[in-house]
This record gives sequence, C-alpha cells and structure tokens, in this order.
Amino acid sequence: MAKTLLAGVALIALTTAAQAADTLNVLTWCDHEDPALLEPFEQANGVKINFKDIDSTAAILAVLGQSKPGDWDVLVVDQTDTGRLAAMKLLEPLDAKDYPFGDIPAEIADPKLSSVDGTLYTVPEKFGYNTVAYNKAAVDPAAMTDINAIWDPKYKGRIAMYDYYVPMIEYVAIALGKKPADLTEADLPAIKEKLIALKANSQMIGDVVTVQQALASGAADILVGGGEWVTAGIVKDNPNLDYVIPTQGGVRWQQGLAIFADSKQKDLGKKFVQYILSPEGQGKLATSSCYWGMPANSKAVLSDEQKTILRWNEQPGYIKVSHPYLQMSPEFDKALQAMWAEVLQAK
Repeated sequence: MAKTLLAGVALIALTTAAQAADTLNVLTWCDHEDPALLEPFEQANGVKINFKDIDSTAAILAVLGQSKPGDWDVLVVDQTDTGRLAAMKLLEPLDAKDYPFGDIPAEIADPKLSSVDGTLYTVPEKFGYNTVAYNKAAVDPAAMTDINAIWDPKYKGRIAMYDYYVPMIEYVAIALGKKPADLTEADLPAIKEKLIALKANSQMIGDVVTVQQALASGAADILVGGGEWVTAGIVKDNPNLDYVIPTQGGVRWQQGLAIFADSKQKDLGKKFVQYILSPEGQGKLATSSCYWGMPANSKAVLSDEQKTILRWNEQPGYIKVSHPYLQMSPEFDKALQAMWAEVLQAK
C-alpha cells in the first residue's frame, strides 16, 4: 500500500509539472487574446496560453495580490509604469540583443520608457494615440485640428470622454500650452478647471468599450481621448469615423511586454515576447479583433490596405508631435488620481 501511495504521489507530481511546462500564464490586454495571434505560437511550441484580461497596472497589481509567486509568467504593461514595477522587483531584466530594437523607431525604443538605470525591463510592442476621434459626417474635420474646439458650446452634449486620467490630463495640459513632461502639482488647479469645463460640455465619460460604442452608434459625435484604437478596426463598416492629432499636438500610448521575475517559465516567456515582436506576430497584434494600433516593429507583416488604415507613412510626423505618457513618482500619480476623482464627481 505504501508503494502504491508513493507511486500515486509521484504521478500527481509529474502530471502537475507537465501541465505547468505546457502552459504559459499571461496577464494581458484584450488585443493579445485573439486566437489568430496566439494559435501560431501555441502550435509551434506545443503549449497553451492561459491569459487573464487586465486593463491597467492597477489591475495587474490586484491580480498579483491574489496570486502566489510564480503563478504568472508574462505581462503586457503600459510602458510608463516600467520604473514603478521594476522598483517593486516584479520584472526580470532583459537582454536587448534578444529583441529587434534595430527595427523599432528610436522614439518608441526610448530607454526612458523601457529601462531603469541602464537595465532593460520592458520591450515596446504596440503604440497609438489619445487625441480626438470623430464622425466626419456630423463634425467639420477642419475644426478638429484645433485642440480647443472640444470646448466650443456648439458641441455641448455631443462629446464622450475617455475615462483614463493620464492621457486626459496630458491632453488638457497641451491645450493649456503646457509640456506634459514638465507638469508639477502647481499646474493641476488650471488643468482641473479645464477638465471640469470639458465635462460640462460632454454627455458621458466611459471606459474603452463604452466610448467606442458611443462613437460607433452615433450617440456621440466626438470622442476626446480617442484615436486609431477606436476607428481603425471599424472604418470599413463606418468610413465616417476618423481621428486627428491637432496642430498643438497629442498624447501617445505605448504598450510593452515584460517577464515576471518569479516566473518558472522564463525561457518560454522570452520565446513568447520574441514571437510577438516578430514581423508576423506584430502584424497580427496590430490588427487584433479587439483594437488596432501601430506595431513597434517597422517590419510588421501588413497588407497595403492595413497600412493605409493605420496611416503607416504618416507615423514619423505623428510621433514627433505626440507626447508619451507621463513618467511619474508614486506621489504625483496619487495627486493626479485624486484630481481626476474630483473631476468625475464635479456637477
């Protein structure tokens, strides 16, 4: 009986180890959950991607707080939070030679977004813009090139606002003539006042899905904080939806991939990151069914039609007039979140 019990324990241990080896656990945004993106990697490596949907760094930390060390292997993260997560000892240092940095535009590969004290922790994979998306059948496109148009009373009740404090605060700062990277707490009262005025001119503030649906359905004619992530994937069905980076500039979002420091699958995690950064992986990620965005790798496999929709040839100019998300101290981040909460509660 003892031998039988020992054999059973050994079998369970072997089965558990095999299951772990055959699974890669990823915390990811919805654009990485597309089977068209995941299945080629799963088939090539004989593994299954087990993913959990997250939509912010706060969500990542919440999941980790309910997990055991080593439960998760790879994460998709807003690159502005690279330093924050690295300081918490959550990320594995990466070797730049393992990834195609030579094919990534210098502004997107900026070490300020991916490294801390010369150590690489995240690799850029996808980017886009938080500016103004609109229905050109209902709004004059020329008017949208002025960042201040959204405060015009004639648009009252026709505007939706994206409920994410970082790009919204930066966008309003640009409208006030401020450089986002130079913001301090002294700038916040003026930004708060301007945001409350924008809210008064709007009909709603919502998450990704809510504001996408509002613009697509015609419930709103203008989406502040919108960009190609809203319009590109549905432009074939609704060619009147468009976006613009105003003359004064816009905000650039940027996703990165990282490997958890306590992952038990670091080699497989590296393979996954390399696959996502490959030309084939980049093409599938850029045109994910959840939302489209610009691939970081300039060799991404995309059709001419897809490149046209993504405005491939205009990206160098767009990058130059857009500001990346803020690199913030925890204290300044709390101040921005508190201000945004006051804006949401304002009457």
